[in-house]
Amino acid sequence: MGAGQAQAATTWKIQSVWDAGTVGYDLFEEWANSMKEKSGGELIIKPFPAKSVAADNNALFEAVRNGVLQGMNPFTLYWSGKIPATVFLSSYPAGPDQPHQWDIMFYDLGMLEKTREIYKKYGLFYVGPIQHDANIIHSKVPVNSLDDLKGMKMRVPGGMVAEVFQQFGVSTVSLPGSDIFPALEKGTIDAADYVGPAVNYELGFSQVTDYIMFGPPGVMSIYQPVDLMDLTVNLRAWNALDPKLQKLVEQEVRNYSQKHYLTIQKRNIEAMKKFVADGDTVTRLGQDDLEKFRKAAIPIWFNWASKDEDAKAILDIQIKYMMNPTMGYITEDDIKGL
Repeated sequence: MGAGQAQAATTWKIQSVWDAGTVGYDLFEEWANSMKEKSGGELIIKPFPAKSVAADNNALFEAVRNGVLQGMNPFTLYWSGKIPATVFLSSYPAGPDQPHQWDIMFYDLGMLEKTREIYKKYGLFYVGPIQHDANIIHSKVPVNSLDDLKGMKMRVPGGMVAEVFQQFGVSTVSLPGSDIFPALEKGTIDAADYVGPAVNYELGFSQVTDYIMFGPPGVMSIYQPVDLMDLTVNLRAWNALDPKLQKLVEQEVRNYSQKHYLTIQKRNIEAMKKFVADGDTVTRLGQDDLEKFRKAAIPIWFNWASKDEDAKAILDIQIKYMMNPTMGYITEDDIKGL
């Protein structure tokens, strides 16, 4: 090929919210570095770990909008204060609780297209969701039903999650991840939510709690069962990319999502064996508890959807899906008057 015909490679700088040295960042770095070969040298992605270019989440969001970075790999829920609809772009209390349900909503029921419309208003392009894991609760006392939660002091995320747990008599507190272990150790809290078993074991939770609260069989978490990450890029950078490279990036995000999820799940299985060996006991809420939790959560869903027309549009897609007989999670009576 003549020198005048050769096309210069496009280089994107993308920062993840995973810290360097974690399994999450290792997987992201491997994926980013693979794109040069997969694109025939036309797209080079330079990965960066958390805080390496943008010091915090707010700076990360602005860095991508302004083109300092061409993309980011965040937890989608981080932007609920900036983009209210994102509270419904990752799992929420008693909503869709299986990973495939979220892929169906994004890729088959129009949620991806609507999400991209929303992000466009902010100068961003939402490439696609990346499956991560469920968030679970570690407790000093057994929780075999929602009634057992009454009077407990628990670390949970704020917002919708805290509001629902408060309906069952829980005193909720917000703590950064680094403060959870000492709070449990000192007994200033009775229980704590954090991410999945693999990371929580590495953080030493088995040393300061004896019980792990899951939902009914097949459901690890009833409050945040499918915590999603994503790949979001600067809209100008996306539009400048050759259409065939756009299609490649979209497909590779779907491939990466599967690999990321499966790797985390394998680590979870290994971690649960360690929890059990350390003497931890898994307790499960029943199906009736899940139904009670959902009834308490539904009005709160609608309160959050009322914050923004885009949030309403996303929840509408999900409500219709949850009412479909293939799911049967809610009925007309559940949402009457809301």
